[in-house]
Amino acid sequence: MKIIYHCYGGSHSSVMAAALHLGLIPKDRIPTEDELMTIPYYDKTTDADFGSIRFMGIDGFKNEVYVLGKKSMGDRYSRLLMGVADILGRGGDVLAVNCMNRVNLAMKLGGFGSRRMGAVSLGRPVLVRGSQKAFMELVNLVEITRLRAMHMV
Repeated sequence: MKIIYHCYGGSHSSVMAAALHLGLIPKDRIPTEDELMTIPYYDKTTDADFGSIRFMGIDGFKNEVYVLGKKSMGDRYSRLLMGVADILGRGGDVLAVNCMNRVNLAMKLGGFGSRRMGAVSLGRPVLVRGSQKAFMELVNLVEITRLRAMHMV
């Protein structure tokens, strides 16, 4: 199975969800800023990364986990990914997970300041606080995704 977590920029919520899914960060407590910054791709993507499906790792059930930034396409991107998978006869092997409903205002503002405006020193502290606030919501999303993946296999 291939699990693709996606969000607006592919730099924050999808990356955190993939890291949780892979056990790169613990799910039983709020991560520190340093722990967030060690996650691959966290607050590091550029405009060139939009639309690119990036590999994050393989989970304990041999599922491949990816992240994707899809700008403002929302759930339309999930439908697009699933449609392509169906055309290729692999619909049951792909799970697209939209992380945007777990993103809060602080994450949006901080991510905009850090990634889009390049004001990392101003945006990142706001982003980190927002990421920490949204963390348990992302844990919940990942647990739901794990259950969905197990039922699809």
